[in-house]
Amino acid sequence: MPKLQWTKSSFSEASGNACVEVATTGPDGIALRESESPARVLTTDRASLEALMRTLKAGPQG
Repeated sequence: MPKLQWTKSSFSEASGNACVEVATTGPDGIALRESESPARVLTTDRASLEALMRTLKAGPQG
């Protein structure tokens, strides 16, 4: 994987290591990692991440 430009959430503390970082991997690719474990990278596409975020925001369905 090429060197990625990681972005930390604005909700994270500047010096903290407990946050999710995001990078783009191409026109539709997204990479996610936990700042405490930067070698572990999860990759997905924009549509899948958007679907996950909608589901999480909707809350429990049941």
